[in-house]
Amino acid sequence: MSKKTAIGLMLAFTLTACSSGNPADHESGASNTTALGSSKPVTLKIGLPGGYDITSKKLIDNFQAKNPNIKLEIEETPWAEFVTKIVTRIAGNNPPDLWLQENAVILSYGKRGVAENLEPYIKRDLKIEEYASALTSAKLDGKIYGIPHGINPGALAYNKQIFKEQNVPLPTDDWTYNDMIEAAKKLTKDTNGDGKPDIYGFQTGNNITLGWLPWMRAYGGSALDSTLTKSSFTDSKSIQGLTAWADTINKLKISPTREAANTGKFFENGKVAMTFFQYATQVSLNKNKPDLDWDTVKMPIGMDGKRFVPMVVNQWVMYSKSKPEVKEAGWTFLKYYLSDEGQALLSESGTSLPVKKTALQQLEKSTTKPLNKKAFTKGIEEAGGTLDENPSWNEWRAAAGPILNDIMDGKRTPEDGAKEIQQKVQQVLDENK
Repeated sequence: MSKKTAIGLMLAFTLTACSSGNPADHESGASNTTALGSSKPVTLKIGLPGGYDITSKKLIDNFQAKNPNIKLEIEETPWAEFVTKIVTRIAGNNPPDLWLQENAVILSYGKRGVAENLEPYIKRDLKIEEYASALTSAKLDGKIYGIPHGINPGALAYNKQIFKEQNVPLPTDDWTYNDMIEAAKKLTKDTNGDGKPDIYGFQTGNNITLGWLPWMRAYGGSALDSTLTKSSFTDSKSIQGLTAWADTINKLKISPTREAANTGKFFENGKVAMTFFQYATQVSLNKNKPDLDWDTVKMPIGMDGKRFVPMVVNQWVMYSKSKPEVKEAGWTFLKYYLSDEGQALLSESGTSLPVKKTALQQLEKSTTKPLNKKAFTKGIEEAGGTLDENPSWNEWRAAAGPILNDIMDGKRTPEDGAKEIQQKVQQVLDENK
């Protein structure tokens, strides 16, 4: 039995033990609403992993001012510490009423009965057509277990100055992976004659979001099949993608190595012409390098003629065992979060893209860098996709990670590495059925 399976069984046992046995306890609070228009106070506990660096304090404060009958108890905790403690708190039937985590984690909570099904609330109070498709990205077996805290998609970032100095045309939204690779070859330069590049044309990512999965998708491959129950690493198209990904470092030498990238901020320091870039990164980049001349275009079109835009969605989750009136208070908060005002404040923070379409359209007019925010907003509209996420996502990624690092470092061939990854990932998937 895997560690995660054991934790899942512990949580399931705890929730069963805490249940009153009344079938109504397992139904959404949306069908048994408690009027919040009354003056009766309700206390709502909200967990904020990452604190106000991740979640806008102005948004929290504005909600509290508009809803004085809902008393907020805010728990700010460093992200890593929160992730460790929340499992124990759930097992002890003492988590916050609302908190946020990664989409895949929320799916696992839904599978185990920890997360409230929010679909009835959404149907009751929202117009789904007003939101991007990411609104329902926490969907499993026809139920929706989270509301997006924000969308953090990828795009292709580029350094304008390096392109101009090398007289290479700037990227466009129509670029393919081949266009990107060919430009990166021209932009990679050894300026001091020591036999090593000082300027790289591209920096290759080593994680699922900006690294190996986009390259696999670019060749028509994937990590898991469409059912998210079978490993696809040994599919010939997946291996092609892994090969092209590793070749940027080991064969073409247009990218710094994984080890070098871990110690140097190449794009920030003007040493890399292009890189795949998550939206939230612009906050620190603009703060640290306000004079850097850079912008973004959409993720390039793959070898299969399709574009894939990696999209990370952290989700708000509502605890399934909270009292009905607390669930309604929690939903009142989530409705405010998804309102025009709430989404505008989310956009203002810069940490995520909003999920409401009107807020996305307004964001496109912003004059902060990157100027071309449509690379993100139109990118997710056209081809946004989550990262082969299922309830065992964290576990199967951990199994694949060390082997993927060996492939990236040139210690293993993609073919040999993919065979071992296939076996390890499938084992995790089978254990978590």
